[in-house]
This record gives sequence, structure tokens and C-alpha cells, in this order.
Amino acid sequence: MIQTAEKIQFGNEDYTAVKSRQQGAWASGDYGKVGVTLQVTGEMLCEAMDLRAGQSVLDVAAGNGNATLAAARRFCKVSSTDYVPALLEQSARHAAAEGFDIDFRAADAEDLPFADASFDNVVSTFGVMFTPDQRRAAAELVRVCKPGGKIGLANWTPEGFIGQLFKTIGRYVAPPPGVNSPAAWGTEDFLREAFAASTSRVDIAQRSFVFRYRSPVHWLEVFGTFYGPVLKVMENIDPARLKDFRAEVLELIGRFNHAEDGTMVVPSSYLEVVVTR
Repeated sequence: MIQTAEKIQFGNEDYTAVKSRQQGAWASGDYGKVGVTLQVTGEMLCEAMDLRAGQSVLDVAAGNGNATLAAARRFCKVSSTDYVPALLEQSARHAAAEGFDIDFRAADAEDLPFADASFDNVVSTFGVMFTPDQRRAAAELVRVCKPGGKIGLANWTPEGFIGQLFKTIGRYVAPPPGVNSPAAWGTEDFLREAFAASTSRVDIAQRSFVFRYRSPVHWLEVFGTFYGPVLKVMENIDPARLKDFRAEVLELIGRFNHAEDGTMVVPSSYLEVVVTR
């Protein structure tokens, strides 16, 4: 069952407009069509955290529920949150198909509707990294995690393919002033600054997810149709700039592409993070 508040309360008025635009972007298209291909990263994160059956797990900014489902498959008691209800509904359908009883709630990652020390484990795969108030979001992850519990994250790195895609997008749609790049979560400096003082241990491993598509053009068609940040750029720039954007993205893919048969095999680096509370 999905619990949806009448209005998600934002903790800092300075970020309200930013979050509203973000919600609109992620609700556009159909992120689940892209997110489902990343399922392996949720499975790997749960293994890295050494989740145990019966433990409680909170998935923050869960999207279509990759980590949610991975934790449920390990017989954990799972709560799943996102600020886009349509994505929670997708995840709920997948959970029902597998027979899982999961608590789904619409919630802001910077103002989680749970008491202190509520969960044995807190996870987020390519989700919480998009919050505008990054330090507040990190503090919320720590707050709801029990002492001795674990916080698991998967975050794109700035130098990897998706990090460079963000940089390309920024040249066509200026990021909000005063908001740090999401790719900061993919740097060791930020992670240690955000978590080291309030936790006992921060373990960081470099990983790679490989995007496999029929061709670079196929990838651009899929992301331009379903992935909010790319879709919004392509919808809102004039035809001349759109042509330039497409060319830049295809050139970026070409730099990373390992395939020599016309298909797309592009690894994108991310950090797999396990923080011990």
C-alpha cells in the first residue's frame, strides 16, 4: 500500500522551487523503463551491506525500487520512499508480483517521516544524490539509522559516463544557483565530509555499471523519451541547440563506448558506499 501525504513538506524554503522542478522532471517520461535496467546495482549493494533476514531496511529516493526489491528478496522488512508517487506505484506492482509486503510512502529525502534510529539499514541507489540540500539529506540518512546499523549508497561519479552526461546537460540547462552537483555524492571527499564525523566507518568501493543498448542512437531515443533530465532538455531547447545537444551526447557515448559492432557497451563508474553508524 502506498501512503501519500497531501503535501510533502520541504525543510528549507530556499529549495522548494528546485524540488518542484525536480519532481516534475522525474515524473515526466517513465524513469522505470531506465531504472529497471539498473537492478543489478541494488542487488550488489545489498550484498556489500551483508543484509540479514528480518532486518529493517529503508530505501530513500527509491525510484522504481531496485534496492527495495533486492532487500525484500533477502527477507528484510522494507519501507520504500520517493517523492514521485508514480514511481512508487511501479515498485508496488513489482513487489506484488513477487509476493512482497512492503511499506511504500511518498516522502522527501531531506525530511523523512520516521523517528530517530528507526531502521537497521538505510539505502539509496542513484536517488538521494539528487537532493538539493545535500548535507541535510545525509544527516537524515544518519538520523533514521540505528546505532551500529548501515547506510548503503550507489552514486554516479563525476568522471564517469553519467557524471559527464550531467555536465553536458548543464551546458544547455543551467543548474539552479547555489545547488551543488549531484555528482558530488560520487566523490570520496564529499562522502567522508558528510558522514565521517557522525558515523564509525565509511567504506567506499569503485564499481561500474555497463549500459548496453542496440546503438548510441537507441540509447539517446530511450533516455530522451523516458529519463526526465534528458527528456526535459530535449523538450525545452530550440531546434538548433537540440541538434548540438544530440551531437554532444553521441560524441560522449563514442568516447566511452567499448563496442565495435555498432551497438553500445558503455561502462559508467559509480561509488558503492557502506557507512556503519
